[in-house]
Amino acid sequence: MTRDILSFISLESFYKLDLQSSKKTLNLIHPLIFRIKLELKIVKIEPLEGMNIIIGQSHFIKTVEDIYEVLVNSVPNIKFGLAFCESSGKCLVRHEGNDDELRRLATETAFKLSSGHIFIIFMKNAYPINVLNRIREVPEVCNIYCATANPVEVILAETDQGRGILGVIDGFKSKGIEKEEDIKWRKDLLRKIGYKL
Repeated sequence: MTRDILSFISLESFYKLDLQSSKKTLNLIHPLIFRIKLELKIVKIEPLEGMNIIIGQSHFIKTVEDIYEVLVNSVPNIKFGLAFCESSGKCLVRHEGNDDELRRLATETAFKLSSGHIFIIFMKNAYPINVLNRIREVPEVCNIYCATANPVEVILAETDQGRGILGVIDGFKSKGIEKEEDIKWRKDLLRKIGYKL
């Protein structure tokens, strides 16, 4: 036996030690986890022109009502649909919104993700910057994965129990480093759209 294998023998109370002499392999199996099947999946989301999305995680069934109230109270003319993946009990996709098409998109996308306690918002006539701080203040909101108008790839891990989001790929990889003309363009854009004086 190698030194590494010997170092595991002291963990026999936590692990079952199984040495296959012909292959000289070591299998450590936790007594509560006899087989682990883990699959990685990618779900692509492509917001249509003029749309933004926010993907986050929450922990309570009242998420859809609380986020609904935040959105309608933050931006007067906002249009949105939101959906929340319940992860216990009936495990339904709960949904709300003030625009039927955005509500449908949010509901269908959430069901494709089917990840415990995630929520997704499709929105128009507003930007994530207008609502993110208010969403973060909702007591049951735990995390924001992304807020974007870019195409998104959501990386999921799936086990026999369920699914979870490992992370998101938001948009495209960097193509270079900005130069002086790019800095000027960035600053001009922010002033053109009213975010800087």
